[in-house]
Amino acid sequence: MKVSIFLLAFKKNNMKATNINKLLGIVIIVMVAFSMSCSRKMVFSTSSVVPAAQGTVKVSKDRNNNYEIKISIKNLADVQRLQPQKQTYVVWMVTADGETKNIGQLSSSNRLSATLKTVSPSDPAKIFITAENDPGAQYPGEQLVLSTEMM
Repeated sequence: MKVSIFLLAFKKNNMKATNINKLLGIVIIVMVAFSMSCSRKMVFSTSSVVPAAQGTVKVSKDRNNNYEIKISIKNLADVQRLQPQKQTYVVWMVTADGETKNIGQLSSSNRLSATLKTVSPSDPAKIFITAENDPGAQYPGEQLVLSTEMM
């Protein structure tokens, strides 16, 4: 009698553990799929203007359904060392409908690295960086520094 009660209790606890493990597995799969679908990370293609520059763009949706854009660049030459000299690096976004927008200028934390964090209501189809004399430029100049296509 005691053995059958023990076996019944063991089966009941084992079933609970199995169900918990299944539920935990499903939760983990959903979390991984959600995190992968909500953010994209792309690497910039290099250019002849600043060949050593390397960078990434990370785009994710925030709780307000806006797109958070985080850009990080390494080995970026001082903009005044370019030929011809410029005043700043400007980041541009091309939207899905083909509109090109100035989304800000790179902020330099030290001599060779720069970042930009911004938010946009539009999903970027392309991000690129140009060297400009005016940080408020309405149209991109011809000195393309880095570029990427978003997936």
